[in-house]
Amino acid sequence: MKFSPKKMLVNYGAAVLLATFLFISNFLNTNLFDFGQLNFAVWFVLSIFSFSCGWFINRVLGWQHGGKIVFAIIIAVTIVSLFVIIFFNEYFAAAELLTENIILYSLRNITLGAMGFFGMALQEVLGSERESVILKEKIKVYEQTMLDAKREAEITLKEAKVKAQKLINDAELHAKNTILKKERIESELQEFIHTERELLKKYEEL
Repeated sequence: MKFSPKKMLVNYGAAVLLATFLFISNFLNTNLFDFGQLNFAVWFVLSIFSFSCGWFINRVLGWQHGGKIVFAIIIAVTIVSLFVIIFFNEYFAAAELLTENIILYSLRNITLGAMGFFGMALQEVLGSERESVILKEKIKVYEQTMLDAKREAEITLKEAKVKAQKLINDAELHAKNTILKKERIESELQEFIHTERELLKKYEEL
């Protein structure tokens, strides 16, 4: 199979974007559980991006393969984020406990990853419903086609029966005509023989 960079970009570009969003979220100076106006807007935008990536991943790669990739991205980014937080703890809220930072930043990645899964699930449900509607329409068309074919078969069968009956009637009529013609010829032949005999008798009497 020939390698195609364009196909790889289409298939896995959304997965790369999702991983990028998850990793970049670690460097945002926002608290996951702070629902201020600015913080909410930042996380809302990131959630929309993650949702969109999940939607596109499921549409391109499917639920099973795409789900494995999203799960692997969440695990991988979370592990990389933990290493970054541990080695650069001074940058990531040095005033807080390291364990608390690890839990909070892990929750960031898991939350955004869950939004990706939510996008995949919603696309899968809507896609399944659309396929179900299409399948129902195909079944209706198939049933209508079968019904039309059955009607055509019944009409053809009736026409065949009518033609067969006509052929039988014609054959019977032809047979009757042949028998009548044969009987008429036999009768004429007997009359001719009888006339000949009468003539012979008269000739012998002379």
